[in-house]
Amino acid sequence: MELLVLYVGFILAAYAVIGNDVIQTLGTFLTSNNKTHWTVLWAYASAILVGTLLYGWCFYNGDVSYDRLDKIPLPETLNWWYLIAPLSLLIITRIGIPVSTTFLILSVFSSQQLIEKMVMKSVYGYALSVVSAFVLYLLIAKLFESKKSIDKLEQSNQKKFWIAAQWGSTAFLWSQWLIQDFANIYVFLPRDLSVWVLVGSIVVILLIMALIFKNRGGKIQEIVNQKVNTRNIRSATIIDLCYGLILFLYGNYNSVPMSTTWTFIGILAGREIAINYLLNNKQLKNSYKLIAKDFAKVNIGLAVSIFIVYVIQLFKTMP
Repeated sequence: MELLVLYVGFILAAYAVIGNDVIQTLGTFLTSNNKTHWTVLWAYASAILVGTLLYGWCFYNGDVSYDRLDKIPLPETLNWWYLIAPLSLLIITRIGIPVSTTFLILSVFSSQQLIEKMVMKSVYGYALSVVSAFVLYLLIAKLFESKKSIDKLEQSNQKKFWIAAQWGSTAFLWSQWLIQDFANIYVFLPRDLSVWVLVGSIVVILLIMALIFKNRGGKIQEIVNQKVNTRNIRSATIIDLCYGLILFLYGNYNSVPMSTTWTFIGILAGREIAINYLLNNKQLKNSYKLIAKDFAKVNIGLAVSIFIVYVIQLFKTMP
């Protein structure tokens, strides 16, 4: 029974985490390359994933989470109620709510002290993302995000450069996101993976990614598509680079897991405010509505996470 919970938990967590979170990193990539066949995009992302996974496995003594699970040991007994968290995440993802997988999945296995650290790191990450994106786009919006500059890009030879730059920024961001979120995917498996478990897990993850790429992201993708100019390849490149740098500089500051969802929503929020302030005659009403809607969704996810952790704690105390 315990082995069944372990492997079913991993599969459910992998599908739910990737389905919910992958759009943060590959959403703009999928949107701006909508004319490229999904198998090409999938193969590119898969190669980066396998490389990042193998690097962590080799240099962290079999721990593919890059030590993010160091203070989250695998329970001695895995009962069925641990599956409530990934099942709930799966349902929420299908609805289209960008819940924080870090809170929902890892909180079930974590101490209260570590949960508090995860929440604080995520809140600071959100604030840093909003401010950083807002300042950045105040400086570059007129140059890169105006309709005139985008039309000029379409008619120039610069597009090839930006295509290459976007694929490069996607590779950087995708690797940094994986370093943060491998913990959410692999929390059900032993911290020192054997070769066969590693290979099997890679096969499962790549199959899940193929399904998501074939569906072009699914319901969660709407969060990216609703934002200004995200279909433009230059805009997508700048978003990815900004997001990747924050994960690299702030996310790797320590090994405490953090919500990449909150960071992503923060970047889109700061960007949306700056662009509408500079380019749309300070018409911020629609921006605030979108931002409030996204922020409400992630807070609903946090509330659901807390409720599920509470329910599982009740099961733990039952005889």
